[in-house]
Amino acid sequence: MSVHKLDPNRSDQSNMSADEAEWRLRVDVAAACRLAALYGWDDQIATHITARLPGEGHRFLINPFGFYFEEVTASSLMILDEHGNADREGPLNLAGFTVHSAIHMNREDAHAVVHLHTVAGIAVSASKGGLRNISHNTMMVYPVVYHDWEGVVINPDERGRLARDIGTANAMLLRNHGSLTVGRTMAEAFQRAYFLQRACEVQVAAAAQGDLIEQPDSISELVQRQTSTKFADSSMLNWEALLRKLDRLDPSFRN
Repeated sequence: MSVHKLDPNRSDQSNMSADEAEWRLRVDVAAACRLAALYGWDDQIATHITARLPGEGHRFLINPFGFYFEEVTASSLMILDEHGNADREGPLNLAGFTVHSAIHMNREDAHAVVHLHTVAGIAVSASKGGLRNISHNTMMVYPVVYHDWEGVVINPDERGRLARDIGTANAMLLRNHGSLTVGRTMAEAFQRAYFLQRACEVQVAAAAQGDLIEQPDSISELVQRQTSTKFADSSMLNWEALLRKLDRLDPSFRN
């Protein structure tokens, strides 16, 4: 039986030119958008997925405002800097800029950020108890932190509070709003988005059955110790499988 080997160049950009590294990131962001649409995680034109560009400053790629996730391609992505300046003319999603710039500017390890408004994610974010330790999916993104709703995220002052609330965590629920995950690569950020979304779906389904079997934080901490050292490799293996899936369905995201 043949074993699929991890592409060592996908996460290592040290031997790439700046143009090659940027194009690789563009493909990854476009792929994440297409996958979110495929999974039914999109919310018309309202949510956003980003990746920080290499080099100085805090420039990042973002899906263009007015495009559905299913329409996004690598070349259609916009570049924004920390002040909201864009590399091309077109409408700017101010909420998208505010949320993502807050994370990219304040977390050097947050190279990719996935923000979603799914039904299950919003439902759990709106529950007083938040996300509960009832499935392995929850434990894979432990700890999940929270940011309180302040209205549409267009106040530049909120960036500091978003950065404060996520701290060093990699998964956050924005109260009454949705979910956000970060990663050193798009593979990691998307894998966490998947686990967080699945955890919320399981909780919504399980809550209909009555009493839930909730595990203590110590179990989640154990799961993190068991999986953290291999998370990057497993995320990248899964990401490459997802890219192959997209290539079979519609490779136009690479354009």
